[in-house]
Amino acid sequence: MRTVSTVFPSVTGPAYTPFLLGRFPGPLGLPGLRWYDRSRARCSFPHFTRSYLGSQMRLMDGDLAPDAATVWELTPTKLGAMHMIGRGLQRSERLGYGRPLFMLRVAQVHFRGSLQGWIDIDRQIATDVAHHIRERRPAFVFAAFTGVDKASHSSGHAHSQVTDALKIVDGAAAEIRADAERAGVWDETHIWVTSDHGHSPVEKHDDLAGAIQGEGYKVIGHPWVYGPWDVAVMVSGNAMAHLYVERALRSRPWWPSLAGRWESLAAFLLARPAVDLVLLPHGPHRCEVRAPSRGAAMIELGKGYSYLPISGDPLGIGEHTQLSSDDSHDACGNSDYPDALVQIIALGGSSRAGDIIVSAKRDWDLRARYEPIPHRSAHGALHKEHMLVPLLSNRPFASPPRRTADVMPSALRALGLPVPEGLDGKTFV
Repeated sequence: MRTVSTVFPSVTGPAYTPFLLGRFPGPLGLPGLRWYDRSRARCSFPHFTRSYLGSQMRLMDGDLAPDAATVWELTPTKLGAMHMIGRGLQRSERLGYGRPLFMLRVAQVHFRGSLQGWIDIDRQIATDVAHHIRERRPAFVFAAFTGVDKASHSSGHAHSQVTDALKIVDGAAAEIRADAERAGVWDETHIWVTSDHGHSPVEKHDDLAGAIQGEGYKVIGHPWVYGPWDVAVMVSGNAMAHLYVERALRSRPWWPSLAGRWESLAAFLLARPAVDLVLLPHGPHRCEVRAPSRGAAMIELGKGYSYLPISGDPLGIGEHTQLSSDDSHDACGNSDYPDALVQIIALGGSSRAGDIIVSAKRDWDLRARYEPIPHRSAHGALHKEHMLVPLLSNRPFASPPRRTADVMPSALRALGLPVPEGLDGKTFV
């Protein structure tokens, strides 16, 4: 077992891209669980916004960059279960997501806030996945078990219900192994168990959209996304948020052109007790980071990643210049913000990201209303509790994995298939 880092935002959906495409989500067009389409080119209803919590989940494949190959498109035989990203899968290769009746069941379970319903879905998925592997022997399988996350949100991640959900994952792995041993293929089978994000306890909920509205701005945020607005608040996880301003603009503005009018909003956010980091993208490869009482710094990507203090050290890692991607990961390794340099540039520079990006403090999230279940634990932020996940393997690693993005190229290498160029991950096989 190794500890590796996931992506920012550390939230289901976008955080599946490293497993299934070997790439970070922002540049692929998935900046968060919710986002606003400034270009009006991809989203129309409702009001040029996107939320993958509900029926719009089916639109995720189309939102992905078309030139980024999924593992489904690169493997000859495959099986996806609760995969969210399914481009390249046939109907017969899907379990759960992508099947209308199952999606209706998922919607009912979600909006009723039924934890037992999620646990029952996990049990069904575990049984069905093991059966399909036993009968069809697909080359590549990706199965997601959501009960751990749902139990963590509703009961806290240390609750016994989370352990019960983890036992389902354990049982699925045991059945898959037993079947492989009986078939004489265990020695050539790779099985990896990991997570797309972590969790941390939530004691206080900040109604970020309501607070900004209280400052005199017109605000939209899910589920109420209609009407004129000054600020669109798109929360993910619920510990991070994209804020969009200057509604009339169709192309991405950068902070230097916005600061004159919106500096007061940035200052307001920094003064909120729920806010840990405010990210202000200055361009595709440049992002300012501010933190209450810790000052500001600039992250730049040129020949390498640089972290240059302006008035302090908000990430607590000291000054760095022209680091490689791996060295940037290592520089952040012992900090509170794993892989922050790489992840902030990847998200902040993406065309669909917010003009202001907020990461929440510990014990806080950024959404106080409209959740079907009370959130006692959350994720999405840059904190290590959200960003660090386990990666367990039944075989030794040939080289130490660093990121969840390493899984996809490793799967291709294990199958003897070509690994595309331009991936964010590296093979550990």
